[in-house]
Amino acid sequence: MISEEKLYQDDIVKRIKIFTKQEIFPYADSFDRDESIPKEIIEKIANNGYLSLIIPKQYGGTEINSLTYGLVHEEIGSACSSVRSLLTVHDMVAYAIKRWGNNEQKDRFLSKMAAGEIIGAFALSEPSIGSDAGKIQTTASLTARGYVINGHKKWISFGQIADLFLVFTRCDGMVAAILVERNTAGLTIIPIHGMLGLRGSMLAELKFEDCIVPEYNVLGRTGFGFSHIATSALTLGRYSVACGCVGIMKACLASCLQYTNERKQFGVQIKEHQLIREMITNMIVNTKAARFLCRNAGNLIENNDPDSLLEASIAKYFASSSAMKVASDTVQIHGANGCSSNYPVQRYLRDAKIMEIIEGSNQIQQLYIAKNIYQQFESLGDVA
Repeated sequence: MISEEKLYQDDIVKRIKIFTKQEIFPYADSFDRDESIPKEIIEKIANNGYLSLIIPKQYGGTEINSLTYGLVHEEIGSACSSVRSLLTVHDMVAYAIKRWGNNEQKDRFLSKMAAGEIIGAFALSEPSIGSDAGKIQTTASLTARGYVINGHKKWISFGQIADLFLVFTRCDGMVAAILVERNTAGLTIIPIHGMLGLRGSMLAELKFEDCIVPEYNVLGRTGFGFSHIATSALTLGRYSVACGCVGIMKACLASCLQYTNERKQFGVQIKEHQLIREMITNMIVNTKAARFLCRNAGNLIENNDPDSLLEASIAKYFASSSAMKVASDTVQIHGANGCSSNYPVQRYLRDAKIMEIIEGSNQIQQLYIAKNIYQQFESLGDVA
């Protein structure tokens, strides 16, 4: 017998498939070309509840389980990685407030975030600080007027339009996470253009010059900023990216199946060529393997399992590496057409490359995964 939860999950996935097919995929290339997502599209996303997926119902959210959340990101990722990125960074901020915020912060922000009245952005990276995020240089000093922030953030997804930034700063030698609203005096937002992929993600630089923020805008407490708040939000982000990579692979496979069924070379459809079939087989296997790793990570996240951090990194590492390979083979199969803007597969390739970098580069994932496996081996003598 099918459970009520499974029926609910199937209904959400069915609705998101229809929504992405009608409202996102037909315009994804224009989002990429114009380097922006129109306001009316974001409003449709919000009105359909897709900015409230991890927000509790008491604040107007949907609060779906982690597996369903992953399926939604897979579907949106198959249509447009930039739109999927909007949900990711918005949800990372909402998740941090939900988990680490006090009641006043939750009441103040979560309902508006669920309705799409406030868009959240995650401000961790800096011009000279990326992978070594624990060494952030942006500072916050507590004064009688509140926290005075000075510094520079860069590569902030949807920074061009965000209303609320979760900013990670160094305060008294420790990391603090501070909520900074867009209209705060001393905050300058500079758009970034010309990116390789995820071009619709409206990246920005943030410059803080004696930017004064009320003391009550600190999330959690000083010292918890990176070890607890950033790490837990990044786990959600890596899970989202991994599921989005499965979506890219699914879109690549669909494009290849259609193209190889129509295209003829040497008198036959190219799907009849052995090397093409080998490439298609590898796409299928890698997609299914990545999806399995995402489901595993989703289950652990749902149950608050400590291993969820490691498994989300494993899923992100494998899925993004596989997506890059699958997208590269997809362009290869399409030949010159694959290099043309008339086909979306060149966008899949550019977006897949970005997936290997965001939310912790794949080299960082390799270091983290190996470190944890060695720790397990040394403490338990077992890594299974």
